[in-house]
Amino acid sequence: MASSIPWRLVLAIMIIALFTPNLSFAKQSKINGLKMNVIDRCWRPNPEWRRHRSQLATCSVGYAGKMTNNIGKDLIGYKVTDPSDDPINPKPGTLRHGASVIQGKVWITFQRDMHIELERPLLISSFTTIDGRGLNINIANNACLMIFKATNIIIHGIRVHHCKPQAPGMVMGTEGKVIPLGHVDGDAIRLITASKIWIDHNTLYDCQDGLLDVTRGSTNVTISNNWFRNQDKVMLLGHDDGYVRDQNMKVTVVYNHFGPNCNQRMPRIRYGYAHVANNLYLGWTQYAIGGSMEPSLKSEANLFIAPTTGSKEVTWRKGSHKNGDRWEFHSVRDAFENGASFTVTKGGRVPKPNYSKEQSFKIVDAKYVRSLTRSSGMLQCDNHSTSPIQLNGEVDELPR
Repeated sequence: MASSIPWRLVLAIMIIALFTPNLSFAKQSKINGLKMNVIDRCWRPNPEWRRHRSQLATCSVGYAGKMTNNIGKDLIGYKVTDPSDDPINPKPGTLRHGASVIQGKVWITFQRDMHIELERPLLISSFTTIDGRGLNINIANNACLMIFKATNIIIHGIRVHHCKPQAPGMVMGTEGKVIPLGHVDGDAIRLITASKIWIDHNTLYDCQDGLLDVTRGSTNVTISNNWFRNQDKVMLLGHDDGYVRDQNMKVTVVYNHFGPNCNQRMPRIRYGYAHVANNLYLGWTQYAIGGSMEPSLKSEANLFIAPTTGSKEVTWRKGSHKNGDRWEFHSVRDAFENGASFTVTKGGRVPKPNYSKEQSFKIVDAKYVRSLTRSSGMLQCDNHSTSPIQLNGEVDELPR
């Protein structure tokens, strides 16, 4: 009888060991869900996200709204198998063939880790999703991405870096036809007359011009969960002081991580309206948020950590005797560390984003911003799990 006790004990331990992983996963998913922002909480706790990639389109918030126009029964799945690039006659299996030649609702994924060096800027067609989740996808060292007169586009889960200016030339356009393209600055992602665009969980850095430009009448854009670092000019909203059409621009900037080593334009806005919420600012050199031509900007529950030396002021306004100080820059529930300060517009009303039901989301207290932005940038997956793992933009030493 005594000899049976150890046997039963061993059996009990085996049963516990067998079922503990499932319990642990469920518990861990719940814990991670509490730490995640509303976008990530929509899809990341699902261990089967690889089989249900299109679920992502229901997770966007802000001015882009839900991206459900990008999914449905007529969705075309396209897998990039070839990292090469031909800007005039792109081969099947290349990124350019999927993004520019194929028309309709196209969901682009990748066969393996890739480093893609584009010979000319990649013009992305309407209703296209570029989904790099689960792999290490780099677009780097030459031309980069352009959204030109297109709508309903998702760019998710890639690194774009070391982008260079491009001379005028011919390139495959968004309707599968070769078109002439003028000089292009060295931006990572540039929007020109684009609408309903969602840019999420990308890592952008070290480009010769800027990292992200929203210009020439582009609107209804959400920029979320990205990591911007090592850059002089980070984000431009509005083409130039003479392009009045940008007064209709609406952009949501949420859950992003700015820094280290960012100088200015996080964002710099002309005309239009921007809702900048729950972002982490890890220092700046000149300023973090700036503008001209009477823009409206609501900064809400962000965390601004001033640099140890240099300017502690978050904002910058371009001087103009003609317009005077008519910018609407407002700070609501922002948090400031290391002496950071925010000069608000005096006597003006606080502009509201006036989101629709599908665009709206809850702004979390600034004390949680570090947690909300911990996994900003391109997510990585470990070798034993289908679930993306978190990488902290502040302290993680792995390259992203």
